[in-house]
Formats: sequence, C-alpha cells, structure tokens
Amino acid sequence: MVLPKLRGHFAFMHNVIIFFNEVNFDSLIFAQNKYPMNLSDLLKRVPASATIVMAQKARDLKAQGKDVISLTLGEPDFDTPEHIKDAAIEAIKKGETKYTPVPGSLALRKAISEKFKRDNNLAYSIDQIVVSCGAKQTIANIALSVINEGDEILLPAPYWVSYAGIADMCNGKKVIVKTNIDNDFKVTPSELEAAITDKTRLLIFSSPCNPTGSRYSKSELEAIAEVITKYPRLIVVSDEIYEYINFTEEKHFSIGEIPSLVEQVVTVNGVSKGFAMTGWRIGYMGAPLWLAKACAKLQGQFTSGACSISQAASAHALSSSLAPTMAMRDSFKERRDLMLNLLGEIEGMKLNVPEGAFYIFPDVSAYFGKSFENYTIDKPTDLVMYLLETVFVATVGGEPFGDDNCMRISYAASEESLREAVRRMKVALAKLK
Repeated sequence: MVLPKLRGHFAFMHNVIIFFNEVNFDSLIFAQNKYPMNLSDLLKRVPASATIVMAQKARDLKAQGKDVISLTLGEPDFDTPEHIKDAAIEAIKKGETKYTPVPGSLALRKAISEKFKRDNNLAYSIDQIVVSCGAKQTIANIALSVINEGDEILLPAPYWVSYAGIADMCNGKKVIVKTNIDNDFKVTPSELEAAITDKTRLLIFSSPCNPTGSRYSKSELEAIAEVITKYPRLIVVSDEIYEYINFTEEKHFSIGEIPSLVEQVVTVNGVSKGFAMTGWRIGYMGAPLWLAKACAKLQGQFTSGACSISQAASAHALSSSLAPTMAMRDSFKERRDLMLNLLGEIEGMKLNVPEGAFYIFPDVSAYFGKSFENYTIDKPTDLVMYLLETVFVATVGGEPFGDDNCMRISYAASEESLREAVRRMKVALAKLK
C-alpha cells in the first residue's frame, strides 16, 4: 500500500487506524523499513524539495513552542492586493465556478498575451499560452513534453531546487554548469557552450534568480543567445517569475525578445511573487505553438484547467495597476540593503549584491572545519542545522541548489524579524572555532 502525505485525514494500514497531522512522507515510508512498499522508480529518484523540508522543520519546532524565525520559503510576506481579491469575489458572485479550458480561460490568456506585449516585447498569441497550477507545473509540463531518457538538461548552478527534481522526474541527465559568487553566479557564454553536446535538449535558468537574486542584463543575454542559436534543437526555459522584483535601473529583458530565438525560447512566469499570490497557484508560459499544444495535451491528463477563481483574479492582476507591486519591490530593496549591512558585519560571510528577487546567497565556506560542542561544520547544511537547532533561525543549505559553499537566506520577512535573525546568527557563528 502506498500512503500519500495527508493532513488531517485517516488512513488504514494493517487494521490500524492512523491519524495524520502533517506527516513527513519520506520518514513514514523509510523509517526502520517497517512497512515495505512498492514505490515507483520515479518516486525513488525524485528528492523531496529542500526548501519545503526546511520550512517544515521550522514549523515543527515552532509547534513545540520554540521562537523560530523562518527565512526559508520564497514567499512574499505581503497580502494579495485588495483589488485582486475583489476581482476573485466578483468572479464567485458571477458564477465563474465551472471547468475552464485546459490551457486557461480566454480572459486570462488574453491578459497574459497583452502583458507579454506590454512588458516584454513578446508576441505570443493566445494559442501559444498555457496556464498551469504554478510555474513549477509549467516547467514540469515543458520537460515532460520534450525530454526522453538520457537527454541532457543544462542547469547553471545555483539553480532553483525544483529544476533538478523535474530533470530527475523526466529521467533526463542533469548537466550542471557551475558559477561562483565572484561572478555574481552568472554563467558565461563560453562556459555554457562548453557544456552543450549533441544530447542537450533543455537549458533552464531564472532571471532574477532563485536562490541568488542575480539577474542577467540585456547584453549578457544577447551574448548567450549567440551560443544558443548555433544549436536549433536546444530549447531554453526562461523562468522570469521574479521579473518585477528588479532593483536596478535597467528594465527587465526577456531572452525571448531576441528574434533569432523565437522558436527556441519558452518564457515562464506567474503571479505568485510579483502580486503576492502564492496560494492562488497560477503560473503560465508563452511558447512555440507546437510546444504549447504538447503541454496542454499533457496537462489535460493531470490537472486540466487551473482554478477558475484564481484565473479571474490573475487576469485582473495582470491588467491593472502595478503600483502595489512596485511598492512591494521597494520594500524588498530596503530589506536587501538592511540585510547586506547586517550580514556584512559578520566575519566569515562572503557577500555579493543581488539585483533582484528576495534572497541573499552568502558563501559560508569560511566556517567549514569549525565546531562548537557537538556540532561540526563541514558543509552548508551542517551550518543551516546548527543555526536552526541552537538559535532557531531557519535557512536553506546551498547543496540542493547545486552549490556546496553557500546558504540561502530569504528576506521576505519583517524588518524586526530580520534584525533579530541576524543578531542570533552573529552570536551562534561567533562560537564556531
């Protein structure tokens, strides 16, 4: 019997009724091998999301009465703007509660098409747009539509943890292209080209980037495009979900704007970050027509169309004023500057200046080989667990993002929480010798 992760439900096993309240699925299955289960090979090769795991550890400690400050999840701490919530309420009142077309409602796809033209100079027709239950599903749809076993997926590291998980799900071969903090974690054209083979099928990257906050300029993307055009079989997945959280004076540039790449680029976005709509679960893509149709076909056997009310709210969000979004961006910039100043006072933290998103990704390798009491730090995850268990500050180690020297700190939290978190970290790190 395969038991799902359940919240507040009953499951029956060996004539025993078990009540699940936020059960950890992996622990349930593998602890002591007590109940052998026939798991699929796919499930065995797909890791649990590291960010979700650390967020759950923080919640578990908080449930025990610990004063935990969680800087783990990539979730704005702002509420969804009122005008967007009002649009959802109006949709409910109007009875927009039925199934929608698999690729998305006509109203939302029209709004997305107009958004692409307005903000990104991208000419995606309605038929080239597919709406999914978040950008994560969008990227999974793309990969599952084009990857066969053994096909290579290029992942400039650090990368969002789910890129690697999705590659594993497809039974593709991950090809990691390492970057470093001294180059602001950005891959160069020569590094990219050196990793391309005749089996390379996908390149997945984000700008602004999760976990580093780095963003590619127009000139940098144009240089990368010169490499990509040499390989017409290579599909580029450009994850732009942090588009509006851009702290520079330069306008966001989409690699899909480059004319030579029109048939090679899939532009992925969503409403979760820029509009504080994480729980609404809406992501979308603009793609070459053949790939959009393939993803819609695949999605039709999984979720079908996304939530009708969420789609109505998202259409309104994309079509109305960005003033609330820009106010959030300004607040994030203030917090970034605060965190850089505070973390810069801690010896051993190597920092760069992220240009977008709401993460700092410091190199913490200076702490490797140090210890305190029964804690020894040999890798980022050791440091993350030390901070969580001693001063109750939750972050995420860099390893699941493809980096063995760094840790991710989300500053999507109040200034008070951020100041206290860094104060605790400073005390704990000073004890490592």
